Amino acid sequence: MKALVLERVGELSLRDIDLIQEMGPDDVRIRLHTVGICGSDVHYYTHGRIGDFVVNKPMVLGHEAAGTVTEVGANVTHLTPGDRVCMEPGIPDPLSRASRLGLYNVDPAVTFWATPPVHGVLCPETVHPAGFTYKLPDNVSFAEGAMVEPFAVGMQAAARARITPGDTAVVTGCGTIGIMVALAALAGGCSRVLISDLSETKLKLAATYDGISGVNLREQSLVEAVNAATEGWGADIVFECSGSPAAARDVFKVVRPGGTVVLVGLPPECLDLVCVSRRLTLPFRAALFGALRGHLLLGRRRLARFAGIPFRGFGHQKSSSLGQGPQVSYVSWCYGG
Repeated sequence: MKALVLERVGELSLRDIDLIQEMGPDDVRIRLHTVGICGSDVHYYTHGRIGDFVVNKPMVLGHEAAGTVTEVGANVTHLTPGDRVCMEPGIPDPLSRASRLGLYNVDPAVTFWATPPVHGVLCPETVHPAGFTYKLPDNVSFAEGAMVEPFAVGMQAAARARITPGDTAVVTGCGTIGIMVALAALAGGCSRVLISDLSETKLKLAATYDGISGVNLREQSLVEAVNAATEGWGADIVFECSGSPAAARDVFKVVRPGGTVVLVGLPPECLDLVCVSRRLTLPFRAALFGALRGHLLLGRRRLARFAGIPFRGFGHQKSSSLGQGPQVSYVSWCYGG
């Protein structure tokens, strides 16, 4: 099968490669229509690794995907050929302790598309478990379907933030994930979101959505912008989505006393987080594909305007140490990938 293959750092080729295509009774075959390019795909291309995941042999890229079902296994009843679908790219061991607890996303045995040594789906078709394949509403495009995976990251970040209606949120990093987090924060009850970046182009895109204001860090410091917007009190919630160690360290300068910090981007090197009153959790992303179906029906316009903007920043290692510093009530770490 012809696919886009990462041969090694800095080298891509479109060529034939052997991919597993055998169907099981609980699987579906999908003809792929749209596949996004994630920041992780770019990172593997430029660096050849993300943390402990190293590209040691050729690998097909791509994990943000939507397509059409062409064949179903004998046990599959909720999907039929012709259905338009999106797919959860992370497949756990259904019998693992994490899966039984409803935390399949943190299952150590999870296999994830385009994460070494697992191939991705920048290819004509793929076979996937039907239980992790979701039918798209008729009014949702393939491009929007491919955006469900990064939007799930935004939804999980907003869910972990424990938003109170009327909260002011700050998002650092205006890539795909940053904008998705901002939209999810607004949908979750925030009254406004300030989003920061160095790219004026990205900030202008984000500012086209009601409730989102851009902060160009080349022109104004984030601390100044947040103080001006909150009368010096600080933001109720800060989402760090850039993966920049400097940005992660500065989140405590803009969060209000007793506020919430959610670390979505993973920095490329170890990071010391300093706070006093806190609870620190380090979860990965819980993909909310099933729950997102309703959000797609209700929020299609927002997602449609963003479909086709695939790149986001990505880091890899994670660690923390806690000491003296500003008072923060809750710190949560969400994987953005």
